[in-house]
This record gives sequence, C-alpha cells and structure tokens, in this order.
Amino acid sequence: MIDARTLRTPRAAICAWLLACAALMMGALLVAAPALAQELSQDVEFGDENIGVELYTETAPLAGEEWMLALRFTPDPDSDEEWHGYWSNPGDAGLGMQLQLNLPDEWEQGEALYPVPQRFVQAIGDEGDALMNHIYKGAYSVLIPVKVPADADVSAFGTLTGFVSYLACTDMLCVPQDASLLAKPPTKSPSQFPKWRAQIAPLLDTPARYALDDTKLQLAIPLPASVRLDDPHVFIANTRLVLYNAPQIFRRNGDVVTAEITLSDWPGGEDAEPLGAVSGIVSFGGNMGVRFVAEPGEVPSGGARIVSAAAPETPPLAWLLLAALAGGLILNIMPCVFPILSIKALALAKAGGDQSADQSGARSDALAYTAGVVLACVALGGVMLGLRAGGEQVGWAFQLQSPGVVVALLLLAVAITANFAGIFELPQLSFTGKGGRNGSFATGLLAAFVATPCTGPFMAAALGAALLLPPLPALLLFAALGLGLALPFLAIGFIPALRRKLPKPGAWMERFRNLMAIPMGLTALALIWLTVQLGGRGFALMALVVCLGIVIGFFVVGKLQAAGKMAWPAWGLIAAPFLIFGAFALPASYAPQSSNIAAQSIHSPLTFSAEALAEARATGKPVFVWFTADWCVTCKVNERVAIEREEVRAAFEKAGVLTMVADWTQPDPAITNFLQSQGAAGVPLYLWYEPASQAEQLPQVLTPDMLIQRAETPRP
Repeated sequence: MIDARTLRTPRAAICAWLLACAALMMGALLVAAPALAQELSQDVEFGDENIGVELYTETAPLAGEEWMLALRFTPDPDSDEEWHGYWSNPGDAGLGMQLQLNLPDEWEQGEALYPVPQRFVQAIGDEGDALMNHIYKGAYSVLIPVKVPADADVSAFGTLTGFVSYLACTDMLCVPQDASLLAKPPTKSPSQFPKWRAQIAPLLDTPARYALDDTKLQLAIPLPASVRLDDPHVFIANTRLVLYNAPQIFRRNGDVVTAEITLSDWPGGEDAEPLGAVSGIVSFGGNMGVRFVAEPGEVPSGGARIVSAAAPETPPLAWLLLAALAGGLILNIMPCVFPILSIKALALAKAGGDQSADQSGARSDALAYTAGVVLACVALGGVMLGLRAGGEQVGWAFQLQSPGVVVALLLLAVAITANFAGIFELPQLSFTGKGGRNGSFATGLLAAFVATPCTGPFMAAALGAALLLPPLPALLLFAALGLGLALPFLAIGFIPALRRKLPKPGAWMERFRNLMAIPMGLTALALIWLTVQLGGRGFALMALVVCLGIVIGFFVVGKLQAAGKMAWPAWGLIAAPFLIFGAFALPASYAPQSSNIAAQSIHSPLTFSAEALAEARATGKPVFVWFTADWCVTCKVNERVAIEREEVRAAFEKAGVLTMVADWTQPDPAITNFLQSQGAAGVPLYLWYEPASQAEQLPQVLTPDMLIQRAETPRP
C-alpha cells in the first residue's frame, strides 16, 4: 500500500480554514451528538436565510430498492450578495456539508453525489496568497442514495426527517448555516429529479489508476478520444492530498487522459494512514465532467499535451517563428555564446579571403555551416520534446544538467583550446579555413550545441510555446532559432559586399587563433568548475585526469604532424587508457551536489518551492524570484551585474522585499513544471510579485536600476 505522506495545505490556507470552521464549532458539535441527531426538534443554531435548503424524495421507499433523495440548495434571490456553497472537499478554505438523516436501523445512507464544482481563486484580504476553493454558485442539488433492506417494512415508515449544517460564503465573508429537514413527498406534477440527476457527474464504469512520486500525483483516467477537454481540471476528493491551486498538466494517450498534480506535504511519515483509493471529479470545462475512482497502478507516460482553452492564447505561429529567428540572431552576442565566436571569427575571415575565388565556394560553406546549426537546434529540440512526451520533466539546455554531457563538453573545450594554441591540427573543422564544406558543417553543429544553453530576448516566448505546440510546428520553431543563429555567416556567404569588408587572410589569422585559445581555455575552466557543482571534487578530479590524457595525446599528435608522420593512431594509443579509466572512475566518483547558490547570495534568499512562494506572497510584501543555473552564463552575468549588488540588497531590505532563488543546475521537476507554467522553456527567468498581484516577468537581461526602481515603487 502506498503511503499518504502528502497531506499539507499552505499555512495561509490552514488559517483560513480554521477561521471558517471556528464559527461552525457549535453547530458541528450538535451535529456530532448521536442523541440529538435522531430528533427532528434538534435546535437550529444559525438558520438557512442566505442559502435555503429543502429535502425531496424521488419516490416512496421500496423494499430492496435504492431510494433517491435530493437536497436542493437555493441562494436567497433577494440578497444583495452572491452566495456560494461548497463541494464535499471545499479546497483550501471552507467546509463541506454535514448531513444526518433519521433512518430506520439497517437502512444505509450512501455517499452524497454532487454536480461538477467550480474553481474559485482569491487572495485572503490584502495578502498575495492565492487560494482555491471548490464551490457552487447559484442553485444546486446534491443527491443522497439510500439502500433499503429487502425485508424492510416500508408501510410503517413515516416522514423522513434530518439535520444538515453547511457554509454559505460570498467573496468577503462566510456564514454558518443549518436546518432541520422534513422531506417533501413526491408529487404527481413533473418531477425535477431527472434534471437533477443529469447535473450529477456520472461515475466512470472503468476504474482509473494512480501513482505517486516525491512531488506529484499521476492519474490515468479512461476517457474516449472523442471527449473534448476545453478546460480540464481534476477535483480530488481526498482532503489535503494535493495543492489545489498548483498548475495541473494533462496529456492524452489515445483513450486515456493522464494528469499530473502537485502533492501537498502535510506531515505524515510512519504515522500516516495508508492511501487506498483516490477519487474525485474530472471537469471537461463548464459544468461537464465525470466522477472517477482510481486504484494504485501503472500510469502511462508521454502523450500529446492538452492545452486549456482558458489559458492565455498562444501567439500566431508566424509571430513565434519571427521571435525564434530574432532570438537566434541575438544569441550571437549573448555572453553565453562568446567562446564560440572565436570559431566563427576565423570562419568568417576565411570567407572574406575568398574574394578572388568563385562565389559558389563561399555560398557552399555558408550553407553547410547553416545546415549544421539548424540540424543541431532541431535535434536538441526534438530530443527535448521526445523526453517530455515520455514523461521526463526537462527544458531547454537540459543537456547541461547531465554530468556526462558536461564532461564531454569539457573534453571538447580542451581539444579546441589545444587546437587554437597550435598544439595540433584538425583539418576536419574549419577553424582555419581548411576543412571545406565538411568542416563548415561540423563547425555549425559545434556552434549550435555550445551556444544554446541560455535563452535570450524573444527566445523565451518562442521556446515556451514550443512546449505546448504539436511536434511539427514546435520543430519549426527550433529550426527558426538555428537559422537566426547562423544568419550572420549565411549573409556573408551570399553577399560579396560584406565579404569584401572583412580583412584578408594572412599571418594574423594564426596569431588570432592562438589568442582565441584564451577564452576557450577559460571556457574549459568554467566547465571544470561546473563538474564540481554537479558531481563534487572527486568527480572533477577524475575528469581532469581524462583531460590530461587527451592533452598528452594531442601533444604527441602535433609533434608527429610537424614531422610529416602518421599521427592519429598514436593519439588513440595514448588517450584510450585514460578514456577507459574515465568510463569507470567518473560514475564511481559522481556524488550529486546540493544547491549552494542561496548560501552564496548576499540577499540570503529562500529556496524556491511552490509552498515557500505561496507563504512568501502571503506576507503581503514584494517578492523577487530568480531562476538560475550554474551552467547558464547569462544567469551568472545578470547575478554579478544586477542582482548581487550591495545597492540592490540595501533597496530590497529597505522596502521589505523577500527574495527567493530556484537553482536548476540539477534536474528538478518542480522547477521545470513552474517554468512551463510561466511559458518559459529554460533559465534565466525573473519574476516580481507585488502584494496581491500576479507575477511580472522581468527582462532576461537585468540592470541594477531595474530592480532598485521596483523596490522603491510606492505602495499603499
């Protein structure tokens, strides 16, 4: 049996719930008293003037048959307020109905059957904590099935009585209600029961399945592919199991709809009750939906993402393609791309020297380079979309969360540094213009792979939309991104006037190549630092040993090349033992590291989680959240230039700004889901919350003045 370790609501929600329940304490005690529960004369403490209630019977009771009753709740039509009632699980605040019927012994009162509830989201007073309640606005009916024994003497049964307590609320206040019930018998006039039955969410005849992990509840709900889901939402009947206001992610796998819902973390542990069935109502949108009961089982992964019609409208594809193109173009000057600019500079200089050559050569090189860039971007995007379809929570630059990929990039950076320093020659890459079209294509692949870890302006909207679009339009966006990244080189290849403005090839190119070994060497040092952040010092040491082996191999290759001898077999003989050593030593030494970005910050920020963010916003203070990663160069530049500044810290402290950091260096499904809910495919992402307001996304290139001005904004 699976543990229900997941029973926690946000602190503010608990407070709201306790406040609502305090007024009902007397009524709840009366309802709970067995002696009084059997008497029609039970005292009515609060009345039902705000939301009236009446009890109806569909037919007279029949022995051995199910007897259907209905509670009809009707808000006061003359009231100036808009009153609402609650579902059995009221959500973050409120109280469900408490009903007791005076039934003969052996007559069994069944579970109350409700219509599809509505979502009601609001903040508590002036606080920024958004809570979700499950409510009914307007008149609504709750059906109560009663099982009558086969040997029951129904002729001796008189009038059905009972007692009910419930809560009536508006947007501003809640009032406890209760009433003594006297059932109205069926009449000869047309019954309302067929209409009320039709409003009840029907029960699926096929059971659903559920699975739990550390952060989310996964549901597999059998729904035919023909069922339209305009605005899906799952209302979980198990109280305090999930975070009610957290985003829900839906995917379709044929005739099965899967849902991911963030779990609560109410203390449970060894003393928690085992979690049996999970039940609830899945709403299709509006008042349509079905009830389900889910048992533990396998939940399929992958499937097409279902986007709510109520979500913000995705911009037109043409606009997204232009944004991706512009984002790729701007990526050429982003700080995270600088190390690869040295490769492009030499390739562009080569193109500039082809003034006397035929134009087709320059164009072929430009097309080959562009093909490499576009293919790499499409491949990275396709892998990301494939992993997401398979249930993995990944985002843009996900490859840098993998220690193996980082080590591979480190070895590549070391190899490029050695090549630029003149230790050896590698004609296959067009670093010096000797590789032809194959070299240009390889350079394009390398440029795109190294240049895409961070997102820049325009990229965020395009790549965020790519996570929601069908595969073909999504891949078109990644292709447009690659085209933008390659556009400068493509323009120089096809416009002779631009090539003529470039310096002619000469001895300076070799000196320039040697000089570019410095930024590439710094890139290698940064990757060594990143291996420490990902896998610890032992892991980084093993990576350095492998790097030493391949550098020794390159040195021998260079000597043999200078002597005009066959070189590369020697590199293989020298590097192979080091590579084999690394294949065993690196996994054995890998020790995942916990985040230390928060500890290093001068702001002493909180560590991001959905619950921590809700509690921070509930204080009524401004909140600044930044999403970062150790491998994101743009993130680090922003932190150094704009965030980790003493004048920013002083302005935040004076204004009472709460800070929070989300470290995405290591894979974190909760952060990935939140990024996706904000329409972001990766980091950096900066959010500013004014009290009782929704998030404002700040630009991806920050300045100190931008943060100080927001901190100094006058507030009531």
